[in-house]
Amino acid sequence: MTLNAVFLTAFTFGCNSLRHLVGGNLKCYSCVKLGQQRYQAWKFVSLFNMHHMFWAWVSLFWVGFTDLYIRLVSMGIFTDYRLL
Repeated sequence: MTLNAVFLTAFTFGCNSLRHLVGGNLKCYSCVKLGQQRYQAWKFVSLFNMHHMFWAWVSLFWVGFTDLYIRLVSMGIFTDYRLL
């Protein structure tokens, strides 16, 4: 279930709206206060954006798998030994 949070976080950080929030709406980074830091943050967020669709599919399937696993454990089909 921790992986759900990791995958959904990567998907969220890869969002175009986050890129725009961090460094968008500027024509010149050197013309504004903290322009270099905003540019570095924009480049970092852009790394996640390159794989945005990948993170969308991975998080979708992993959430589905986790839901199925929890359902099977609650029905008694699987035994989760960590709960014993």
